[in-house]
Amino acid sequence: MTPPTARLDVRKTCKLYIGGAFPRSESGRTYEVADAKGRFWANVAAASRKDARDAVKAARGAFGGWAGRTAYNRGQVVYRVAEVLESRRAQLVEEVQRSEGATKRQAEAAVDASVDRLVWYAGWADKVTQVVGGANPVSGPYFNLTVPEPTGVVAVLAPQRSSLLGLVSVIAPVITTGNTCVVATSVDRPVPAVSLAEVLATSDVPGGVVNLLTGRTADTSPTLASHMDVNAIDLTGLAGTPDAAELATSLEVEAAENLKRVRRAPAAEPDWAEQPGIDRLTAWLETKTVWHPIGT
Repeated sequence: MTPPTARLDVRKTCKLYIGGAFPRSESGRTYEVADAKGRFWANVAAASRKDARDAVKAARGAFGGWAGRTAYNRGQVVYRVAEVLESRRAQLVEEVQRSEGATKRQAEAAVDASVDRLVWYAGWADKVTQVVGGANPVSGPYFNLTVPEPTGVVAVLAPQRSSLLGLVSVIAPVITTGNTCVVATSVDRPVPAVSLAEVLATSDVPGGVVNLLTGRTADTSPTLASHMDVNAIDLTGLAGTPDAAELATSLEVEAAENLKRVRRAPAAEPDWAEQPGIDRLTAWLETKTVWHPIGT
């Protein structure tokens, strides 16, 4: 009887996520990622400035169609992401454990909170307009309406420590309100982000609405901050990182080259387990006021 042969592991290829596809970096570069115990885990694509520009182009191309959907439909799509994420719970629990050095219970709590966070934002999709918009009292025969609209393409620097819950917490409000985004993921803990990209690709999110770049933030963030087709940038992911204040200042200077909304990095990374408010929804909305004569 022939003895069974040892089976080799099928190692995961961690690629970028741009325009709904999974390309390797155009530079061909990768970098090694270790788990929380310092053991080799994966070779991950190192995004270049060209990859960042490609991602912005994909996000801009997807913006019109995504922003043009009804808020109710966007909520359905975000809810569908939660469904698919829930179906991959066991895989993501293991990845969060290995990335963050968490216990199984802590990892389960983080994954469950990520699913719940998506459901929470999905529920706000068709309600935020009523909260921040409305009819304004004016003197004269006019209707005066305030309507929030999505800002456009948002560049997001993802949290460095919270590999999944923090990532979901910065992406969900951006897309719920009709924006598209380019996300620079955690440098040292990118594997859950790669799995989230697979979740997005197999849900109903159109290609280009979310684009994920793995690699060093310093390689891609200046391009995202200075790109003339980026409308806003979220610097949250710089919190708690070395030289955060210096890098944040340089990115704000780059962003000043054209009109951009900038969400500044907090002094410390937020506790993502806390219940969110709607500030991350309203951060990426512009207010349009419409005057219309009565009786016309």
